[in-house]
Amino acid sequence: MLSKEKLARINELANKKKTSNLTETETLEQKKLREEYLAAFRGGMRHHIEGMKVVDPKGNDVTPDKLKKIQKEKGLHGR
Repeated sequence: MLSKEKLARINELANKKKTSNLTETETLEQKKLREEYLAAFRGGMRHHIEGMKVVDPKGNDVTPDKLKKIQKEKGLHGR
C-alpha cells in the first residue's frame, strides 16, 4: 500500500486541479503517483483473489481450475 504522505499528495494534487491548473511538473507527478497507486491496488486485489476458495451451497469446492493451479504453485489451501 502507498504511504499516507503519497496518498495525501495525490489528494492535494486532485484538489488543486479542480480549483486551478497544475504545472507540467505537478501533472507528471500526479500521473506517476496514480500509476503507483493503481499498481499497489491491483497487487492487493490479485493477492486477495488468489487466496479465495469458492464453495457452492452444498459445501463442494468449485474453485476454478486456473485459480487452483495458481494456489498450488503458491502453496495456498494445501493444494
